[in-house]
Amino acid sequence: RKINFLFKIGIQHMLARSLPGLYRFISSPSRFQSFPLRATGVCSCMKRKMVKIGTHSGTFHCDEALGVFMLKQTAQFADGEVVRSRDPEVLKDMDVVIDVGGTYDPATHRYDHHQREFAEVFGHGFTCSKLSSAGLVYRHFGKEVISKLMNIPMDHPDMEAIYLQLYKAFIESVDAADNGVNPYDIAAPPKYLNNTTLQARVARLNPRWNEAYTDETLFQGFLKAVELTGKEFTEMVSDVVNSWLPGRGYVKEAIEQRFSVDPSGQIMRLNHYCPWKDHMYNLEKEMGVEKPILYCLYEDEREKKWRIQAVSVGPGSFENRRSMPAAWRGVRDDALSQLSGIPGCVFVHAGGFIGGDATYEGGLGMGR
Repeated sequence: RKINFLFKIGIQHMLARSLPGLYRFISSPSRFQSFPLRATGVCSCMKRKMVKIGTHSGTFHCDEALGVFMLKQTAQFADGEVVRSRDPEVLKDMDVVIDVGGTYDPATHRYDHHQREFAEVFGHGFTCSKLSSAGLVYRHFGKEVISKLMNIPMDHPDMEAIYLQLYKAFIESVDAADNGVNPYDIAAPPKYLNNTTLQARVARLNPRWNEAYTDETLFQGFLKAVELTGKEFTEMVSDVVNSWLPGRGYVKEAIEQRFSVDPSGQIMRLNHYCPWKDHMYNLEKEMGVEKPILYCLYEDEREKKWRIQAVSVGPGSFENRRSMPAAWRGVRDDALSQLSGIPGCVFVHAGGFIGGDATYEGGLGMGR
């Protein structure tokens, strides 16, 4: 080492005396700032720190499995290593901790909901359940996750609508089930068992009572739960973006153009048939529709005939805002045309909630 050191000193001394310009060039650090460093020989302090996602050990559940899946869709935690523990000394070094630790603090990425004082709900009109760890992760990272899974920008004009609908269609049930919220107001026991829910299928990925209950078997089961919940969540995101959202657009268009269909503004025409009822109820509120829409007019794509359908008083109700005239109900074809004075009639259902005509004008006439 001493010989190598003396040799280097000698070379530097020789260059300084004979080639001072070259010596100043190679000895200046600023000359090499734009040159890339090779991986070989780079000190460990320059390597990227491994991000760690902490959650509890032992039996796992649907909410933290889904929460971990969502976290791994984010830029910050995509490569995160999952660590399962209840030891505070282990958890304190995690970059993010969910469903354990007794702390909800977004600033330090702590997302537990088990503390006595916890009372967070999603908001935006969703108040039936407190948030689970899945709901907490979705609250803070949901839009980024949607953006990643569907390759749409965070500032997409429909992002808020997608974000809220996805909570309604998927996340809320995970929150409610984890918090023990009954989906029905009655306390009567169910008439049959349903072991096919997402929560039940995740539970079955835990070791059975007569199987090895070890950290390794639990960890492997948990990874399967992350995959399962992630697959179903991704399918729902796709359904919301590729089916629910276009349908919402068609219904919004129909509501906006309803006065061109009839001066009353109480008959809307769908230019493209889609599931329309839930969209209509929501959009009536969002758009401030004053006079309630009574009928929806659309073409049956299979038979190429027109349907006029009464709007029920609310979601799931069998009572209509205005049913078809009682005298028309159960009557068909020419007899119905003679009775109503409208050419081309096909039928009116005995329940009075829907009728049909061979032409658009006839269907509109039935609604009027």
